[in-house]
Amino acid sequence: MNDIDHQDHGLTHDLRVMNALASRRRALRWFTGAGTAAMLAACDSGNGGSSATVASATPTPSSSPTPTPSPTPTPTSGGNCVVDPTETNGPYPADGTNTSSGLTSNALTAGNIVRSDIRPSFIGSATTVAAGVQLTLTLTVVDVNTGCAPLAGYAVYIWHCDRNGKYSLYDLPGESYLRGVGVTDANGQVTFTTIFPGCYAGRWPHIHFEVFSSLATATSGRYATLISQLAMPAAACSTVYASASGYSSSLGNLSGVSIARDNVFGDNSAAQIAQQTPAISGSVDTGYTATAVIGIAR
Repeated sequence: MNDIDHQDHGLTHDLRVMNALASRRRALRWFTGAGTAAMLAACDSGNGGSSATVASATPTPSSSPTPTPSPTPTPTSGGNCVVDPTETNGPYPADGTNTSSGLTSNALTAGNIVRSDIRPSFIGSATTVAAGVQLTLTLTVVDVNTGCAPLAGYAVYIWHCDRNGKYSLYDLPGESYLRGVGVTDANGQVTFTTIFPGCYAGRWPHIHFEVFSSLATATSGRYATLISQLAMPAAACSTVYASASGYSSSLGNLSGVSIARDNVFGDNSAAQIAQQTPAISGSVDTGYTATAVIGIAR
């Protein structure tokens, strides 16, 4: 057999060889496809469908820091006060500034004018104690220009009529009761023990006061930082005058006056009247306790 015959086996032989090669290629494609399907199946999340779904990973959002809120500042206590209006010191101040019946009285020069209980007379030999419903009055002197800060070391001189509407050293020249000076403490406060004042015709029941920057300036009576008055609360006036002994004339006088028509308080603002009217509690039998703020502008 020559070399040509050895290499050429005829058409039949060649067809068999070609069929075998084709079978091997189909088998290779099948195994390759099966391997790919197996890989997809391994990635499937369990979906029973014929085609596998590859889920893309959802990115975890980066956490944004929670902003720390700025602390709310605690408001500074500024208080609630107004400047007390200047009022007349009236005809009976006994502060050396006026003359009555030819005499000039100045209780502020008396050596014992500084006292907390102002019910007894204290000038000369008189020791009479003014009768009436007891009233304990605490005044707080503040500076409205510094948030109502209390003012220590200020002298406060107060005076008022007795239960019959009479003033010592004037209507009653031999008496000196219901007058006195106190000095404010570290809280700007000074307390007096007195009686509930009566009501005389033509005026709303009131208490006079003068404020001085120090006790030293108070003794002349001419250097007051503020001269003003307190208006007694209407409800307490009605109760005291109707039920307490010795106030019968005050009850009739009260019926003819009002704060709105008063020649001192009538032109004041609502805020001023509110501050000039002491807050009061108590009873005729046990006595009353009252507090008021005095606002000045330094």
